[in-house]
Amino acid sequence: MSHAYLNRVRSAVPENEVHRYFLRFAASQLSEDPRRQTVFNRMADKGGIEHRYSCLVPSGDPEGECLDAGNLYRRGAFPGTARRMEIFEDQAHRLATRAVEALDLGDERSRITHLIVATCTGFSAPGIDLEIVARCGLDPTVERTLIGFMGCYAAINGLKLARHIVRSEPEARVLVVNIELCTLHLRETKDLEKLLSFCLWGDGCTAALVTADPVGLRLDGFKALLAADTADLMSWSVRDDGFDMVLSGRVPRAIEETLGAHRDVFLRGAAVADIDLWAVHPGGRSVLDSVERALDLPADALAPSRNVLRDKGNMSSATVMFVLEDMLASAETGMRGCGMAFGPGLTAETMLFEAVG
Repeated sequence: MSHAYLNRVRSAVPENEVHRYFLRFAASQLSEDPRRQTVFNRMADKGGIEHRYSCLVPSGDPEGECLDAGNLYRRGAFPGTARRMEIFEDQAHRLATRAVEALDLGDERSRITHLIVATCTGFSAPGIDLEIVARCGLDPTVERTLIGFMGCYAAINGLKLARHIVRSEPEARVLVVNIELCTLHLRETKDLEKLLSFCLWGDGCTAALVTADPVGLRLDGFKALLAADTADLMSWSVRDDGFDMVLSGRVPRAIEETLGAHRDVFLRGAAVADIDLWAVHPGGRSVLDSVERALDLPADALAPSRNVLRDKGNMSSATVMFVLEDMLASAETGMRGCGMAFGPGLTAETMLFEAVG
């Protein structure tokens, strides 16, 4: 049976850098409670993020009446879900096209046989998959699959599906796109935990090519872990005023306990010391710290993940693909790797891989 390889990954983010701008907006919602505002500012500064990007154009005054230049996010009257989905429909394909074009497929685009699109931040039909086919010049007969609403770990499932396709059809060439516009779901709230969660999210997209060509990272196997009695710790629900993320402060501890208890399962008998590359979804600084503790990793083992978190924030399913893009640029032949991402459930999706040059 043929092996499957992640040949290359390319990424794109919107032009609007918004991290400090959004932090000031979030803090302004606590202006009537200076003590809690101080707590928020202190905790946000420890988040390990310096930059995030958004499809929303800032108005210029995060403490003013309207947050965005389009006058949609007005205090006391943020847009409903329908309007946010209109923005997604207008903006998502633009960012996705940039990421796909960065793959520099050239004449190879006509050989793409399968398209997998993962997103949890917006939906429409006809959807972004057909937009990508049309705008990127793919064959209209390409087989299309949408991985929807799985959250941050959807990227691992996208690669898993691509591997299954290539192993069953060695001539297949699979394009995997992860597109997330998380900042569309900005909400007004005075809930400190929700505000701190909001400090994580940015917009981003990746495009990846998976084939039987022995180049890049060989995808060796996948394993899902479901943490017991943790369904209430992380959820992503469609509401009238956008999608509502619940991200409990207990998530890092749950991840640490689950990984620590099941390391033999997802490493398939390998020792932690046998793994050279750790492609961990940077769900937040505390999440990375919990993975480091659970596996007793060296201080620099998660540097690629921490760098992506610092420079881009948490872009849901696209984020771990940014980490893999970085690793592909520097991995040496023979290096073994483990990737993982976390999401509602509480679920950890994991994979093993090896660099083949």
